[in-house]
Amino acid sequence: MTRLPALPRATEGLLRELAPQVLGALVRRHGRGAFDTCEDAVQEALLAAATRWPETGLPDNPRGWLVTVASRRLVDEVRSEAARRRREDALALATPQAALLAPAADADASADRDDSLALLFLCCHRDLSPASRIALTLRAVGGLTTAQIAAAFLVPETTMAQRISRAKHTVKASTAALAPPPGGAERAERLAEVRHVLYLVFNEGYTATGGPDLTAPELSAEAIRLTRLLHRLLPDDAETAGLLALMLLTDARRPARTGPLGELVPLAEQDRGRWDRALTAEGLDLVARTLPRGEPGPHQVQAAIAAVHAEAGDAEATDWPQILALYELLERFGPNPMVTLNRAVAVGAVHGPAAGLDLLARLEQDQRMAGHHRLLATRGHLLELLGEQRAAADAFRAAARRTSSAPERRHLTERARRADNPTGGPR
Repeated sequence: MTRLPALPRATEGLLRELAPQVLGALVRRHGRGAFDTCEDAVQEALLAAATRWPETGLPDNPRGWLVTVASRRLVDEVRSEAARRRREDALALATPQAALLAPAADADASADRDDSLALLFLCCHRDLSPASRIALTLRAVGGLTTAQIAAAFLVPETTMAQRISRAKHTVKASTAALAPPPGGAERAERLAEVRHVLYLVFNEGYTATGGPDLTAPELSAEAIRLTRLLHRLLPDDAETAGLLALMLLTDARRPARTGPLGELVPLAEQDRGRWDRALTAEGLDLVARTLPRGEPGPHQVQAAIAAVHAEAGDAEATDWPQILALYELLERFGPNPMVTLNRAVAVGAVHGPAAGLDLLARLEQDQRMAGHHRLLATRGHLLELLGEQRAAADAFRAAARRTSSAPERRHLTERARRADNPTGGPR
């Protein structure tokens, strides 16, 4: 969303919620070929609202107000001489001239239709790369600025702008309609793609892949907001409910994940009294209402694992046999080295660290994990439990060299130091 003047939290939240609805209304009316022009018009309408609403108060129909203003800005843009040189041909092909001269959008009965779900499907178009899907979703549906997205993913703003521009071009050139697939296998497959994009956004926000900070809270918050939106639009979809529960239960730990100096605090050492109780309660309630519905999906199983951790008063009370059983169930949905890595931790907790290391030895044959810092860190953890302090220290140091996250590097370096000097005395 355009950088807005300082607004009351409720007004800013309303604008962020309405932005994809307004963009969806314009794209549905004027066609995918006008996607970028429609987005520009929506951004101008949001800025106009942020400027005027604090003085005049909220209109009776905020969404209709935004659709009307954005539509007028779109018409003005097409009619201007500068815009005509840049865009008129493309927009004329995408939109009949009569549509541009039609009455204001809020006079159209279809303006009350919420196209947020359709817009999510469009931004997660199968012709786009995963990186482009994430970028376009955050820009068009999430309302984040290009600069915000670039900062979150630690790339130059120009690079992110080019990525978003290419994504928009792909959407404009596609034949996909602004509507969710009607049903069946295609709809289920596309919905899974949407959930995967939201999951990737959340993960990047919860543990940033690089940079000085462990987390990027803005990304996690946006992923949760968009998943809430998806759950509201599809309340009977159990996997979407499971994804939301997983995000809530995981994000509840955020206050305890870092120490006073920003250092990483692993799950076993966290002060669980600092976990967000409201998010935990909401996540547990979703799990309780979702899992009994029938055959669970992978997000529901992951949410159940997070729930087992949430229900333990401390690390020692964790029900590791149940967690191990859930990871074994999760692996049935398809090979996933990260799931296997987590199962190795659970195997170590239930059957002993040597059994966990045996599983890691098999995982090391997977090229996707060879030399991955998380595999090396897990090896160090299991070796430490086994009493192999020197080998554990070597694994932690190797993991520290592999990660691009500064907080993780400091944590792993400290783990290596402690393994080298387990008594804490002078060396």
